[in-house]
Amino acid sequence: MSRPGRDDSPDRLYTLTQGRARSAPDSPFDLVTLVVAECDPAPGMQSEHVTILRAAQLPIAVVELAAELRLPVGITKILLSDLLAAGRVSARHPRKAAVIDPDVLEQVLVGLRNL
Repeated sequence: MSRPGRDDSPDRLYTLTQGRARSAPDSPFDLVTLVVAECDPAPGMQSEHVTILRAAQLPIAVVELAAELRLPVGITKILLSDLLAAGRVSARHPRKAAVIDPDVLEQVLVGLRNL
């Protein structure tokens, strides 16, 4: 199903990525990677790059950027890889929740029951 106002034809996507079908195997981007713009858009930049830099003024997940761009995640990752290589964005993974020792949880539960 096509979105109004957007041409998601294979030719357009091919042009956006300069013929690349995938980001580099060592790409740091997955769905939840947080992207932050390191600069403002420059004159003459590809419109999708401009949109990414504006949306990433605050940390934003790759999947959210793809939705904002109305592009497949794979295409968005390629565009992000270009910006990362140029030093225009940085990427970081959200902090993982600390793994808590089950014994500590048991002690907390016992303490709560004793209240």
